[in-house]
Order: sequence, then C-alpha cells, then structure tokens
Amino acid sequence: MNVSDTVHYVFLVAAACFVLGLHLMNHPRTARRGNTLSAGAMAVAIAATVWLVADEGTISRTGWLVLASGGLVGAALGLYAAREVKMTAMPQLVSLFNAVGGGAAALIAVNDLLEIENAGARVSLPGALDIVIGAVTFSGSLVAAGKLQGLVSGAPVVFPGARLLNVLLPASFVAGSVWLVLAPDSRTALYGLTAVALLFGVTLVLPIGGADMPVVIALLNAFTGSAVAMAGFVLNETALIVAGMLVSSSGGILTKLMADAMNRSIAGIMVGGFGTGDDAPAAAAGSGTPAQVRSVSADDVAIQLAYASKVVLVPGYGLAAAQAQHELGDLAKLLSDHGIEVSYAVHPVAGRMPGHMNVLLAEANVPYTQLKEMDEINPEFPQADVALVIGANDVTNPIARRPGNAISGMPILDVDKARSVVVIKRSMGHGYAGIDNELYTDPKTGMFFTDAKKGLGELKAAVGEFVG
Repeated sequence: MNVSDTVHYVFLVAAACFVLGLHLMNHPRTARRGNTLSAGAMAVAIAATVWLVADEGTISRTGWLVLASGGLVGAALGLYAAREVKMTAMPQLVSLFNAVGGGAAALIAVNDLLEIENAGARVSLPGALDIVIGAVTFSGSLVAAGKLQGLVSGAPVVFPGARLLNVLLPASFVAGSVWLVLAPDSRTALYGLTAVALLFGVTLVLPIGGADMPVVIALLNAFTGSAVAMAGFVLNETALIVAGMLVSSSGGILTKLMADAMNRSIAGIMVGGFGTGDDAPAAAAGSGTPAQVRSVSADDVAIQLAYASKVVLVPGYGLAAAQAQHELGDLAKLLSDHGIEVSYAVHPVAGRMPGHMNVLLAEANVPYTQLKEMDEINPEFPQADVALVIGANDVTNPIARRPGNAISGMPILDVDKARSVVVIKRSMGHGYAGIDNELYTDPKTGMFFTDAKKGLGELKAAVGEFVG
C-alpha cells in the first residue's frame, strides 16, 4: 500500500471519528470527550496531510516555511483564544472562527480555478458554490462579530434600497456561477463572483438586530460547513466532504431549533429589523427607578433563599458579562448542601450564542443534573419558593404571552409563576428586543440592583450566616 492510499484511509477513519465525536456532543456529560475525539482526529488528519505532501515532494523549501509559519501562528492564536478569551467574548470568537472557515474554503476554490487549465464542470461548479457560500460566510461573520463586539451597531442597519439589493445580489450569484461553469478560465467571472458574494455577506447581516444574533451565528456556522464540503468536492477529498456536511447539517438543525425557540421563521430573521442591541438608556436604582419597582437588599434575598425548599436559578447574559458563573455555582452548592433543591433554568437563546449558558456553567463545574431546559423546568416554577434571575431579560418577559409586541409568541421561562422572584440586575435597562420587562414590576418580584459578581458574593456570605 502506497502513502497516498494509506493517507486516504486515515482520512476516512478521521471522518468516522468526527461523526462519533458529534454524537458524543449530544449530552453535556460526554460533550468534552466528543470534542477531544474530534480535535484528535483533526490533528491526525493534518499530520497525514503533511506526510502525503512530503512524500510527493511538490512543495519547495519556501513552501514548507510558509506552511510551518502558518501552522505555528494558527496554533498559537488558537491556544491564546482558548485560554484567554472571556466567555462574554466567546460569541465573537465563534463568529471569527466561522469567518476563517468560510474564507479558507473559498480560497481553495479560487486557487484551484486559477491554477487548473481547462478546469471543467467537475471543479468549476462546486468551485462556484464554494466561492459563493464561503465568501458570504466570511464577510457576514465579520459583520456579526463586529456587532457583538460593539464595533458595528447592534441595532438593525438599514439603508435605502437595501432589501432590493439583497434580492438582486443572489440573482447575480446564479448568473456569475453559470458564467464561471461555462468559462472556468475567465478571471472576470471568478473575481466578480467573489466580490458580489463578499458584498452580500455584509448586506445580509447588517439589517439583522442583536436579538437574532444567536440564530445568525448558528446559520453562519452551517454556511461554513457547506463551504468546506464544497471545497471537498473541488479537491475530490471524501473526508473533507463528510466533515463539512456534519457541520452544515448540525448547524442547520441548530438554526431551526433556535428560531423555534424565538417563535420566528428563519426567513423572517434574515429579513432583519428585530432587536436594538444593548445600548439603550437604563435607569439605575435610586435614580429615577419607577415607584412600582420593589428594591431588595442582600439580606432580604438571603432570608428567602435560606428558608426555601426549592430554588430555581435563571442565568442570562448579565451573568456572562459579570463573569459571575463561579459565584453562582458556589451559592448553589451552599444551598444544596443545606438540603435545598436547586435547579438551573436554561433558555435556548439565553446569552449571545447557542449553548452560551451551558458552556458558562460548565466552566464553573455546575452538576449537569441541575441544568434543565425550558420545557423541562417550566412546569416546576409554580412549586419553586424562589426564582433567582441573574441578568436574564427577554427570555423571562411575560409580555411575550400577549400579541402585538416584538417578542409575541416567543416561548419564555415561566419565572413569574414562582412564589417569589428576585432579579439581580445593575439597572432597569431593557434587553436586545428593546422593550421593558413586565417581570420587574410584578408585585412579587424584588429587584436586587447590583453587579452580578458582587451581588452573588454578598448573597453567599449572607446565606452562609443564616444556615450556619
């Protein structure tokens, strides 16, 4: 068996490991193992590729230097991101990963079409699709990362003729792709198609508001997988096709689930116009706070928690922004050790990316058995003595049950059905949907105005005194 055949089989084994790794990610208890298996398979596939290239001797010393430099720089950046990037910046990082994946896939097609004479439909058709999907993903993901980072307005950015442009640009994809298939050696068709796709990525994401960013991230992730699969067709590499389709299909399923969790269609989300970002004015406690809002202290909340039988914790983006997941985990452990039943209510779109709260709580070593999804936890709220909301906003707003507003029909956590509600929040500012939360003015809701990290630390100390 020659090196080429051996590497081919290594790629197939790696692809099988990707499938198994994805399966293991179905449950939080095995997700880390699945991620490790997939990462290990990718490392083996990269090593096999280097072996094949070395055996064929098709790269010069300069080429090897470029490959080594790229690998070292990429590995260093990946290690830095994994260790140093805060959880609040993880959505931006995921968007950048999507951009890198889509851009790399598009460059593969561009390179092959530039180098292969008389490419033919085998290369030019998947190459055209690769360029379109990859370039859209690249520019769109950069805009999404900019919105999440605050470099681009989180509110919908709409300019005159934007929607008409978003109709005309896809039509030009078809024309450009046909042109490239009929004339694979046409540089005008190649560069024109790439430029139009890059432009469409920008105009596609700009009109989408911050409230829809979790769905957009999932959708762009699916686009990345599709672009990688198309690159696999260009290179005639089965393992790359399998890996890309795994990402594409799982990202597509996740996008549908996220859209359902918001009671919005994917088409409606892509049209844009929903969400304002998180830059709206806020009224802090003691400075114009509405009279109907009941403010509480750490001791008030601690008494309720210490003498409760069942407590439901509701994390939101405010928890991630304050980096308070460890303080919340410590408070939950203190309550559990005192014999109090503790659960975490996790809404599918809480935070800024799919699974944001799950990853955040896993970082604090929260027991997986305490994490409950919306459908599982909602029936338990009426039996809860206290529902403690930490930085969650739109996903707890009762106004979603009434028609005629921005989040009408969106499934929410039934926090208002608990016997008592406490909300830890720095101010009365609204969430991404740009509307006030009626939960905050409910007579049984107490507002604990403080930073989540500081407030949870105070609650832990106060509860500790009551439970001895």
